Formats: sequence, structure tokens, C-alpha cells
Amino acid sequence: MTNSSMQRGQQWLKSLLELTGVSAEIGGNIEVAQPHDDDDAPEPDNYWLTIDEANLTPTQIKVLIGADGSVLDAIQYLANSVLNLNQPPEEQASYTIELNGYRVKRQAEIRALAEAAADEVRSFGQEVEIKSLSSAERRQIHTFLKEFSDLETFSRGKEPHRNLVVRPAMEL
Repeated sequence: MTNSSMQRGQQWLKSLLELTGVSAEIGGNIEVAQPHDDDDAPEPDNYWLTIDEANLTPTQIKVLIGADGSVLDAIQYLANSVLNLNQPPEEQASYTIELNGYRVKRQAEIRALAEAAADEVRSFGQEVEIKSLSSAERRQIHTFLKEFSDLETFSRGKEPHRNLVVRPAMEL
């Protein structure tokens, strides 16, 4: 599954970019998820599809990333929707679209936000609301903070004003 899913993703992204008049090579890495302790089923494999910026102009890079990663997020959403369409659950995968180190840098920022929120909740015992995150970024924080039993996370509000809340875990 891994090679064909990766190749399908690379070809799809290359074709999408060509439709917009952008010609770029697409690299790929596989990030294999491990089963969680509380769950026998592994998460879907995560394929990082990297747009090679070597032949892109600074303007093309800026346009493809978009304001606060909005265009890159939209491309990633399309990739995940289209590439998993009509695929059986065991063949579905998660695709991350990377350009010019944006995702790696943003993941570090998201992790720092999550850690700061966790520290604040632990220090003051009150919930912290994090604004201005995409749904994918909220999911990253949910996943990261899931491993801390003293904290819980949930989303509040409706798009485009949906925020992530971190608070002390409620005891049962």
C-alpha cells in the first residue's frame, strides 16, 4: 500500500500544480504511525508530499502557501479528500503538503502553543482558549495533549470562529 499511496499522492499533486501553471517536482516521505496503547488499530500512514521549490519564484511560493498557510491547507484538504475517495478504510492515508519548510516550522509553533497552554492551565487551574487555528492545527494540539491525563481539550464555536480549549481534566 505505501508505495502506491505515495505515488498516487505525488502524481495527483504534480497534476494539480500543472493545472495552475506551476511545474514542480514532488518529493515524498512516509511517517508510519504506531498503534496507541488504548487502541489496537494504527493511525493511517501519513505521507508528506513536498513541493520542490527549486524552480519556483518567491511569488509562486508565497501564493502557494497563502496567508497563514490557507492555500497550502486547502491543497492538503483536497489531497486528503480526493486521494481517499472510494478507498477502503484500511487503504486510506493522511497526506501532509509541505512547501519551503512551512509545515515543519508551523508544527514547531503549534507544539509551543500547546505546551504554553498546558503550562498555563496547570499553573492557574483555569481553561485556556487558543484562537486562530485551522482544523488540522486544532487536531494536532488535541493529539499532542491527549497523552497528558491531567488535561483535556475540546473545540468551541463554529467555523470560522472555532477555538480550541485546554482545561484541567474532569475527574469521573
